Amino acid sequence: MTSFFHKIFGKSQHKLGDAVTKPLPTKSTDQSPLKAVPVEEAIPEIPQLVAGWGQSVGQQREHNEDALFTLTSTLSSDIRQILFGLYIVADGMGGHQHGEIASAMAIRVMAAHIIRKLYLPFFSLTTEVPEESVQEIMQEGVLEAHRAILKQALGGGTTLTAGLIVGEQITIAHIGDSRAYAVYPDGKMEILTRDHSLVKRLEELGQITPEEAAIHPQRNVLYRALGQGEPFDPDIITAPIPHKGYLLLCSDGLWGAVSEEDMFKTITSTLSLQNACQKLVQAANKAGGPDNISVILARMPS
Repeated sequence: MTSFFHKIFGKSQHKLGDAVTKPLPTKSTDQSPLKAVPVEEAIPEIPQLVAGWGQSVGQQREHNEDALFTLTSTLSSDIRQILFGLYIVADGMGGHQHGEIASAMAIRVMAAHIIRKLYLPFFSLTTEVPEESVQEIMQEGVLEAHRAILKQALGGGTTLTAGLIVGEQITIAHIGDSRAYAVYPDGKMEILTRDHSLVKRLEELGQITPEEAAIHPQRNVLYRALGQGEPFDPDIITAPIPHKGYLLLCSDGLWGAVSEEDMFKTITSTLSLQNACQKLVQAANKAGGPDNISVILARMPS
């Protein structure tokens, strides 16, 4: 087991082509700490990785083009305890043919790739240890999903945000405008991903303000997505897990309708992760539910 971890994590984390292992973004829409709110009861100090999820078609869509996947495992013995979690959100592109097919296919292909290349070797003594680093394996999974959509769902497109937790490390593969957040118990939320949208790019260039971006009529137009041709350049990000905090993955149906402050309050004031996810979905629907809503919330160990 030690040689396995050395094999996949022992390589230097440099760029693979243009996309592998980039510096962790730390920007947030509000850098000031968010005020923690009282919880239902004290969260038990358990050395476990726990996750919940929620999903809704929203209030203004006729069918669901989002897809998600969760897998949480623990290897615990007298020798060591190792955590493994794989969480994926995909948002089929509205207005494109086969958007819902593209998102479901992206989830299945990405999950199958990670399970085959990492999960099975992780828990098996007989499966061959992969030669690639975890960052390379994540990138390969995104590329496989991209090729599958081009071949089997031509015209379809989707975002893909996948978070892989192994031991003390999170590796994120990202393309599109679904998001991954690190939520810390001290009141800080960090956006770990960068939206690949035209409006976000204009905001980064200083041509529009964040307030203008929030209401821009083309805010949902992406310049990078699975199944939408070349150039294809997913972001691969590696970071330490937020101890005693959370990893939040969601489609824009949540973050586009609910503020970071309200998301933080819901997450930190609800003991059950499943209930927290349902409350987040309800908040997005209460705000109008203009899009499909998907959310995965994983609580990190102490």
